Amino acid sequence: MSCGATAGLPVVDAITPPVLVLSGPLTRDEVSGPCDALRALLDSGGAGGAAAGVVVCDVGGLGPPGLAAVELLARLQLTARRTGGRIRLRDPSRALCALLDLVGLRFEMEGQPEQREPPLRVQEAVEPGDPAV
Repeated sequence: MSCGATAGLPVVDAITPPVLVLSGPLTRDEVSGPCDALRALLDSGGAGGAAAGVVVCDVGGLGPPGLAAVELLARLQLTARRTGGRIRLRDPSRALCALLDLVGLRFEMEGQPEQREPPLRVQEAVEPGDPAV
């Protein structure tokens, strides 16, 4: 049995990860609510695409970054990892990125290309007169 050729591109269901919108200003006491919401998104895994284990955290509305924002994001990352998932940040400010870098937290950012291994068999150009290493 064979099927006939279809015109155009094949239909593919795109997996769009669910979005958790975080708004500020934050206090240190407001951590459990977003963590519970993230856990519910990762546990549901349904049509929202959390089956892939990714939830996008929209941090554009957090306001000026501070240690409360860093603590919230660190706890969200820990919650996601404990449930077998991960989070990706959407629309982080430069100040928030700098603060996360300062405290040593690494997050996947939406819109950034993935860092991959360089392709094999890449040869570097050697200038004449360079000493052999």
